[in-house]
Amino acid sequence: MNKRLYGLRGASGAENTKESIQKGVTDMCRALFADNKLSPDDIVSIHFTLTRDLTALNPAFALRHGDTGIDVSNCALFASQEAYIENSPTGMIRVLVHAYMEEGSKPKHAYVNGGEKLRPDFARK
Repeated sequence: MNKRLYGLRGASGAENTKESIQKGVTDMCRALFADNKLSPDDIVSIHFTLTRDLTALNPAFALRHGDTGIDVSNCALFASQEAYIENSPTGMIRVLVHAYMEEGSKPKHAYVNGGEKLRPDFARK
């Protein structure tokens, strides 16, 4: 089986509380990992961004402490603030997962908890 590197995207809405950010990150990543049948060895890195109004919890911390169905303790994680664009939605966590999947796979992205408004074409059905 030949594998190639893919970029898997997702977004979740959240309120500025530890619990809401934890839920958003966990729901989004659980869906990405399960829908794409990822194992920890498949994942190269995970990069989160948050809108500037979300300050209660780092999403990398949330991922490490959430139940996503796989162990991410050895994954490279990074978080940064989303670029501020006037009139953009607030309360958004975005993710880009770099992972190896079987060549020819069709990546399944995860837009949940209000993140669907960013990419309705990728919303889970």
